[in-house]
Amino acid sequence: MKIGLLIYGSLEQHSGGYLYDRMLVEALRRHGNQVEVISLPARNYAGNLLDNLDPRLRRRLQTERYDVLLQDELCHRSLFVLNRRLQPVSVPIVAIVHHLRGSEPRARFLNGFYRRIEWSYLRTVAGAIYNSQVTRATVEGLLGVRLPGIVAHPGRDHLNGRIERGMIRERATQAGPLRLAFVGNLIPRKGLHVLLDALEQLPPDSVRLTVIGSPDFQPSYARTIRGRIERMNGRVRVLGSLPHSTIREHLMDAHVLVMPSAYEGFGIAYLEGMGCGLPAIATTAGGASDLVRDDENGFLIPPNDPRALSERLARLAADRSLLARMGERALLSFESHPTWEQSSARIAEFLKDFAERWTDPVPLSPNPTAKHYEEEDR
Repeated sequence: MKIGLLIYGSLEQHSGGYLYDRMLVEALRRHGNQVEVISLPARNYAGNLLDNLDPRLRRRLQTERYDVLLQDELCHRSLFVLNRRLQPVSVPIVAIVHHLRGSEPRARFLNGFYRRIEWSYLRTVAGAIYNSQVTRATVEGLLGVRLPGIVAHPGRDHLNGRIERGMIRERATQAGPLRLAFVGNLIPRKGLHVLLDALEQLPPDSVRLTVIGSPDFQPSYARTIRGRIERMNGRVRVLGSLPHSTIREHLMDAHVLVMPSAYEGFGIAYLEGMGCGLPAIATTAGGASDLVRDDENGFLIPPNDPRALSERLARLAADRSLLARMGERALLSFESHPTWEQSSARIAEFLKDFAERWTDPVPLSPNPTAKHYEEEDR
């Protein structure tokens, strides 16, 4: 098949969504498909709205003969009108949905605007690939109908190496403070400020934190975070953005992966930590519950609740046997999780089947073909 994929910027960006897209492209090509990546410039939200009027982009998408046109849902603002202008082209448009912008915490009126744009965009696609069951439910709740689609979790195996169970127990029972790892860009949604609030409620010598993530996405927030960290007397170190090849080294030295995000479509960082035998502390907002089981392989806490977070951290710091057991369960969860090859093979089969079934675009409505894909997921 010839597949087009629309993204913002480069596939090499450091985020879970871009990792997902990158691993998918590599797998589709291994399976003999021709994949053309179409990069749109990432501007501010209003600037990208103007892409809908770009005649060059429209001509490119209309003249290329794709079997399937994939679009990262992040690009919804560039495509919600343009996709309708492509309707005479008989090619299925499939969205890759990591999470909806309108699900992130912000002012209600602004999220109402974003949801309207995303609703308009999702009305133009023929199917969807979701990273979690929660993401699927969120999209279909917004639309009010079920799209043909599949849930394909991010794979477990992009970080090389493994940890033995004996090493998990040995690491957990070492004397010293509880060692935490936070892996995420320094933006408010990832909740690093909540984690710092929680640390301030704990004895200074009980916990140490390593922060891995880029400060470049919201510099003002990153500056505020750095100012707070400077006043915490060495309890927190910030390493910035690191290549995936070195992230594992720092995870192997930690006890717990903590990312109290206000919303995650899935949260690949939790899975990366579990591969190193780390329990994950996530929130109940979003798709982390597809992976994190509360009080088994980690904890699920309410978003923006530093007290609940500090209580879980104090419990793990005091009970190293519990820490070891949860670490072992985290590794079991990781080992039972699909690989990238398995998830990508499901997507490739879905796209092949979808392209073969496709005839002509129709208005979005409850579709009998959706039942086929729904049953595949269950």
